Amino acid sequence: MDFNMKKLASDAGIFFTRAVQFTEEKFGQAEKTELDAHFESLLARADSTKNWTEKILRQTEVLLQPNPSARVEEFLYEKLDRKVPSRVTNGELLAQYMAEAASELGPTTPYGKTLIKVAEAEKHLGAAERDFIHTASINFLTPLRNFLEGDWKTISKERRLLQNRRLDLDASKARLKKAKAAEAKATAEQELRVAQTEFDRQAEVTRLLLEGISSTHVNHLRCLHEFIESQTTYYAQCYRHMLDLQKQLGRFPGTFVGTAEPASPPLSSTSPTTTAATMPMGPSVADLASPGEAALRLEEVAPPASGTRKARVLYDYEAADSSELALLADELITVYSLPGMDPDWLIGERGNKKGKVPVTYLELLS
Repeated sequence: MDFNMKKLASDAGIFFTRAVQFTEEKFGQAEKTELDAHFESLLARADSTKNWTEKILRQTEVLLQPNPSARVEEFLYEKLDRKVPSRVTNGELLAQYMAEAASELGPTTPYGKTLIKVAEAEKHLGAAERDFIHTASINFLTPLRNFLEGDWKTISKERRLLQNRRLDLDASKARLKKAKAAEAKATAEQELRVAQTEFDRQAEVTRLLLEGISSTHVNHLRCLHEFIESQTTYYAQCYRHMLDLQKQLGRFPGTFVGTAEPASPPLSSTSPTTTAATMPMGPSVADLASPGEAALRLEEVAPPASGTRKARVLYDYEAADSSELALLADELITVYSLPGMDPDWLIGERGNKKGKVPVTYLELLS
């Protein structure tokens, strides 16, 4: 107990002395040993690295998990060194609701069939999202956290030690200036030599740690590339799932056209304006009749005088029926729209062949 009290009193005395020293330095009343410009540059770069790593880490966590309550829960599980419970993603939950709705409203109806198809796609999207979050957490968030909770804490500890050694050195310099007697000067000079040696040693240790920030940047750069790779994979998977869904839904025109309404009159090349006025909104030209009839009409309808554009095909596309035009990646085709067409489709021409083509498979050129 006596020992603890003595240590407490000693620590309090040191704290008070250093507080006075800091105050005197601030007002220019005490000497302060300055670090060289390179060392100060290393300190500034280390501080910037730490601050921006924290911001990037926090915002990436928000990106991967927008729910603040869920983030707090995951943080607590990690601190308690317990496995974070697996959660249903929003896409998977939406897929579940859609599947249940289809079952209750009628899985054989156009609406029910569509709900089932969309539910399957949303389930795939949810699984892709889960994989992305897991990969990004391991390859990107974990290294950032390791730096903040490991390397940065070591750097901070050594910087505090360097500050204390610097204060001890400046205090020794001040005592030497105040010493008058020869014996006091000799003692002060000895203390100064010891303080200078300890300061130089600690400065070298701290410098080596600060220079290690360059290695940290290299490591974070590699992790950043891995994060972008996983994000690219995720969005590519989502795009493929949605293209596949769009293609499947495009094969069921009855899903979008009311079955109770009578069929629209045939489209003729002599009266395009009259035909467009009587067409219901939504279906494309090829949806107005059987595949064979639609293909025949596409051959009969001349493209508009203006509005044709060139387009580059992004992906291979297999025509679902004779009303569509099969596509090969990187080929150039001419495209245009007809009155009343679904905005997700265009009429494509390649030589003497015509047919519907999905807009998402094209890069429109000016």
